[in-house]
Amino acid sequence: MKTKKFGKHKATVEDMTGHFIPNAERYTITFGNGYGASIIRNEMSYGGSEGLFELAVIGKDGGLCYDTPITSDVIGYLSGKEVGKTLDSIKALQT
Repeated sequence: MKTKKFGKHKATVEDMTGHFIPNAERYTITFGNGYGASIIRNEMSYGGSEGLFELAVIGKDGGLCYDTPITSDVIGYLSGKEVGKTLDSIKALQT
């Protein structure tokens, strides 16, 4: 299983073979508190054309979560370092 490091966190590299967007990247991570993140970068993601990442918080049910103190939407235009800091915040969410 391939991983990519964002700060001190290792996210799993998702297989994007056959994806309809060329050069698409997707990474996922789940923390012990049940929350996680989906991190993407492609030509259609917020900031992807500038080499930046878009992050969505994943809830305990495995779906997108829009009701955390972190965000009520996706967060775009993030550098790898900013992704790492956001992952720190997700990991610290109370269950």
